Amino acid sequence: MLRLMCLILIAAFSAGQMSPALTAQETKQETESSAMPVALPELGARLSAEQVSAFAKLALANIHTEYPNKPGNVVWDEASVRTPRAMHPAFYGCFDWHSSVHGHWMLVRLLKDYPDHPMQAEIRQKLAENLTAENLKKEADHFREKHNRMFERMYGWAWLLRLAAELETWDDTQGQEWRESIRPLEELLVENIFAYLPNLTWPIRTGVHQDLAFALGQELDYARVMKNGKLAELIQQRAKEYYVGDTDYPTKYEPSGQDFFSSCLNEADLMRRVLTQAEFVDWLDAYLPGLKRGEGGNLLTPVTVSDVTDGYIVHLAGLNLSRAWCMKGIAAALPDGDARKDLLHASAAAHAKKGFGYVFSGHYEGDHWLATFAIYLQAGVGVNENRR
Repeated sequence: MLRLMCLILIAAFSAGQMSPALTAQETKQETESSAMPVALPELGARLSAEQVSAFAKLALANIHTEYPNKPGNVVWDEASVRTPRAMHPAFYGCFDWHSSVHGHWMLVRLLKDYPDHPMQAEIRQKLAENLTAENLKKEADHFREKHNRMFERMYGWAWLLRLAAELETWDDTQGQEWRESIRPLEELLVENIFAYLPNLTWPIRTGVHQDLAFALGQELDYARVMKNGKLAELIQQRAKEYYVGDTDYPTKYEPSGQDFFSSCLNEADLMRRVLTQAEFVDWLDAYLPGLKRGEGGNLLTPVTVSDVTDGYIVHLAGLNLSRAWCMKGIAAALPDGDARKDLLHASAAAHAKKGFGYVFSGHYEGDHWLATFAIYLQAGVGVNENRR
């Protein structure tokens, strides 16, 4: 029965029958946002050379673009009023610090996955300008300032550690130079996690940057790559304390109007990293009981972005992509024969198709970050890595 529901869902997604009716303005934005410079990628397939170039060019155009910029730092006196580049000589572009960090991660990932691509030399040159030992030392100094200890906690921290883990696993001479340059900032942020997590009484559940489950999932992957058992133990312990008793998640309350995460799916994507397969199956049964009946509420339906020029509304484009990678991770953790795998894969494919269509909108509000989410999904990052 559930397999039949999956087939119905796939057909409905493909026909667009599960999306709300669009107003004339929404239709205009939808058409504009789907103007890809190359063909849409197929989920899970290797990118063509043209597709790699298109994604790389988005990041390369932004990592050295200082303005417009949303610094996010605390100003405590006149001397603390500084330009983005003065505060962040490595990660000053892409509108905000975290977007710059994950833009750098995306470029590194493309170098690793497509080593013979014609843009290799250009990508390396641009990364080398930013990822110097001197620049990364100044980045670490920024976090040591009293008023900046909470800067980018923990979303930006998570992406920095994802970048460090990517460099750690790359057998490349230049990549290892960048890896050593980033180490002082990386080690400081790990110290900050140890100082922060024991004092966080309740998890932070939200559809935007501060969502705790997303950060913990990234940081756990990092800890396992680095064989940092102490950090992995802390994250696993806190994750169980925060989430293991959760049941009957109210899916009808997602999404909110400016989400780029599903707090629900981020949590499940974290717990499949923390629990054994048998434990995770039992936990998921209680957490999302409707999935066994082919019911996922709003979670299974891709979302439409009504205005790609609005910096907050365009978050929903990223929601399609992050939901898809969470669903693929959850499905990978389920045993063979579990019918929920088909349901999740069908929904992930529909979300990916919708999300990819917004990456190249031509508007900076989405262009400065969405390519990263697309590559994270397309590369299958975190899905099969370090599973228990």
